[in-house]
Amino acid sequence: MTRTEQTYRDLAADFIQFLETGTAPEGLFSSDAFCDFTMPRWRLQAQGVAGIVHLRRQGHPGPGRVPRSRFDATGTGFVLEVEEEWEQDGESWYCRELFRADVADGAIRALSVYCTGDWDRALVAKHQETVRLLRP
Repeated sequence: MTRTEQTYRDLAADFIQFLETGTAPEGLFSSDAFCDFTMPRWRLQAQGVAGIVHLRRQGHPGPGRVPRSRFDATGTGFVLEVEEEWEQDGESWYCRELFRADVADGAIRALSVYCTGDWDRALVAKHQETVRLLRP
C-alpha cells in the first residue's frame, strides 16, 4: 500500500468517526472544504468545516454507528460507501450513503454525498417484509 493510499484510508476512518460522533477530528477537512449533499428530491451545500459539521447535524443530530462500510481509493482521494444507523426522538433510523472525497494536503477538500434518504423503523420493517436482498 502506498503512503498516499494509507493517508486516504486514515482519512476515511476519521470520516467514519465523524459520521458516528458528529464531531470532525482535527485535520479531517481543509479549512475551505466544500460539501455537495444530494438526497432524494433535494440538494444542499456547505463551505468550511463549521458549515459541513452544521449540515451533518441538521440531518443526523445525534451520535450513530456505521455497521458496514466499503473503501475504494481513487486518483484524488476515495469513495466510501456506508450504512448508517442512529436514534433520534425515540425512533430508529437507517440510511445508505456514498461519499466521494477529494483530498489535498492530507485533508478532505471536496466532498460529494449521495444519500438514499432516511428510513424510519416502519420503512425498514416494510422493506424487510417485501424485499429479499441477495447480499446484505
